[in-house]
Amino acid sequence: MTFGWRLARYFGARLWHIRNSPSAVAGGCILLFWVAAALFADQLAPHPPNRMVMPAMLPGSVSPNGGIFWLGTDHLGRDILSRILYGARTVLFIAPAATLLSYAIGVPMGLLAGYLGGWVDVVLSSIANVILSFPVLILYILIITTVGASVVNIFFSVVFASLPGITRIVRGLAMDIRTKDYIAAAQVRGESTWWITIVEILPNAQGPLIVDFCLRVGYVTIAIGVLGFLGLGVPPPTPDWGSMVNEGRQMALTYPHMALFPCLAISSVVLALNLLADGLHRLAMED
Repeated sequence: MTFGWRLARYFGARLWHIRNSPSAVAGGCILLFWVAAALFADQLAPHPPNRMVMPAMLPGSVSPNGGIFWLGTDHLGRDILSRILYGARTVLFIAPAATLLSYAIGVPMGLLAGYLGGWVDVVLSSIANVILSFPVLILYILIITTVGASVVNIFFSVVFASLPGITRIVRGLAMDIRTKDYIAAAQVRGESTWWITIVEILPNAQGPLIVDFCLRVGYVTIAIGVLGFLGLGVPPPTPDWGSMVNEGRQMALTYPHMALFPCLAISSVVLALNLLADGLHRLAMED
């Protein structure tokens, strides 16, 4: 089974138990809100995200035709609510999908390094250590300034930067689990390396990995916002929360809402993921 399938099974098996964790319920509800906002942005957004309607309108302002700008407009007259709704699509695609791909690659690497040890561990750990020697944000900037800013390039930058950390975590878990009696029993039965790592080790390591997955998606969400703020995010005029903050900061004293609402959007997603991770961790400890 792939890690993605195990991830789905893990969430499915614990969906009923999540109701016992207020933090997990709160985080899940916030995430569901943003998922719905991204999926139905075409129906929910009052205006097209790049249409110039009325420049620099405060939240709650009424347009000449009677429409209400619930979150106001930016300096170019674009409706902020519409741009936040459409901007959710970028964040909710890149962050989870890139992190999931990182896990799909990093989990097998970490399992092999932790279970086999020897030269396999030395090679994979050395590669991971070299990449981890760079601060993550600096690594993002180096990659994107080299290959250019685009959704695809940001996606694979996240994958490349996330792989070493995931590999190290899985390696540590595998090194601990391989000493258990049931691993020795599987070895005596003559099970293959892949059987032991995927069937015996991975299911017993999935709890910490699910928690790390949620937290890592939050880190990636922040990183995408920072890249957008630095002008290295999704190229304009595509709505991007980080670039909206950057555009709004220039008028923060006069029209603080231009930067405030995109910041709140980023913060709410990160908060939801942290609440969900905390709830899942507590449920795993109870199990």
